Amino acid sequence: MATTVAVAAMSALAIVAQDQVPLRAAPRDSAPAQAMLWAGDSLEIRGEKGDYLKVYDHRHERAGYVRMPAVRVQSLAPEKAPELLAVLRFLREAPGSEALGIAYAAAYLKAAPAGSIDGEAFEALGAMAERLARRGSASQAAKGGDATKAQATAAHLEVAAAYGVNMVGFEREGQVRLCYDGEAHRRVLALPATDAQKAQAALALTRHDCLPPDMTPVDRFARDNWRAELLDRIAADKLPEVMRNRLRLRKAGVWASLAYQRARRPELGTAAVQQAGNRALTELAGIDRNELTEGDAATYTDAAIRVGASRWAAVSPAPTSHPSARLSIALSTGQPGETCVHLVDAKHDLRKPLLTRCTYGVVWAASAMPNAKGTALALAVQPLDTWREMWVFRQNAQGWQVDVLPPANDNPGLGYVEFAGWVPGEQQLLAAREVRSEGRFKSSFEVIRRTTLEVEKRADKPESLSTFYRWQSPQWKAGTIALR
Repeated sequence: MATTVAVAAMSALAIVAQDQVPLRAAPRDSAPAQAMLWAGDSLEIRGEKGDYLKVYDHRHERAGYVRMPAVRVQSLAPEKAPELLAVLRFLREAPGSEALGIAYAAAYLKAAPAGSIDGEAFEALGAMAERLARRGSASQAAKGGDATKAQATAAHLEVAAAYGVNMVGFEREGQVRLCYDGEAHRRVLALPATDAQKAQAALALTRHDCLPPDMTPVDRFARDNWRAELLDRIAADKLPEVMRNRLRLRKAGVWASLAYQRARRPELGTAAVQQAGNRALTELAGIDRNELTEGDAATYTDAAIRVGASRWAAVSPAPTSHPSARLSIALSTGQPGETCVHLVDAKHDLRKPLLTRCTYGVVWAASAMPNAKGTALALAVQPLDTWREMWVFRQNAQGWQVDVLPPANDNPGLGYVEFAGWVPGEQQLLAAREVRSEGRFKSSFEVIRRTTLEVEKRADKPESLSTFYRWQSPQWKAGTIALR
């Protein structure tokens, strides 16, 4: 009898199929609980007694008894692998059952002969891990939510961790976001898999919101180059249009980031910056908006703002100073990593500028736009790859000053504000703004008082503001992303 049980333990296991299943000290409902088990827990079978299985729980390192209806006894014999794979396929599309699906993925990988394993099981494992991470992030973000759901999510994360499914937590905007470390996705790319499976894996591995926020500039540059190379390796020709759109959206965001990072490295040259900027614009322009799903609409807006923040990278750099011009800028190197902007005109050159201000951001010199009277100049400065500000140089009774107009007043995140035109004869300038604030996307077209930088009028479409519609700059209209 002992030999039979030992053989059965090696060839089968019990997978807990329900939440909050007590592991009891004896095969009785009245026996004290040794531990509380959750869907997905795997148990070593050591015998039977009545309606109970005698088991050992390796996660809690305890032996005990569980009722048979609460578990599914699964054979790990190679001939049973197709049955396990069929259950895995079902659970892959069952929200809330991620931990149970991960348990079946592990069982299938144990049972299947090594030569028969392809990317499908790992793709399902990665998809369920991603979904569980999103559940965990939503659970932590919800304040005063359902305590029972939060408890179940936390328990399922522990169950997944027991199978080696690792989650990484990042703090963003005051909240902790959980991200799967992507090991299963990397296996998909290394094994035989369909184009769609490889595309899903690449998208999961290149998410913007799962980049560690504390990466050094060198590490971030290397990571973004790796992301761009990975996405370019995916054969998109045979993919459905929806999937091709998703790849283009991700590529647009990655290349927009690379354009900013290349601009921070003068040794790469302006051609490399322009190539990245043009690639971002091309990928965004290639989106078939008629094929966007409702869920992809927000992703499209996200990608568009990322590209909008770095769009000046695609523009040929203009001379930074014009001796004959009424007003322009000149650039010089300041402290290590710093760029200094000098405001100059026909009478004030780089040696004696009207005003100087230095920044660690990327200064897009081609964006410098003076007004007709030579009393103001707008300039695009990008301190982060997803955040572009507008500097407004202006003359007053005390002399020259420069003010920074950010996309929003909260912490830098995702957004840009850009010059859209000067209003002749008026103390006004036009601006377009797109930003993600508090999880929502906001866009506006504004008439701003130049002397105070206060917004006088605002609308969600240029044609809704007669002043904006009449005096918008043709150069801005031709190049902006805001009018997509």
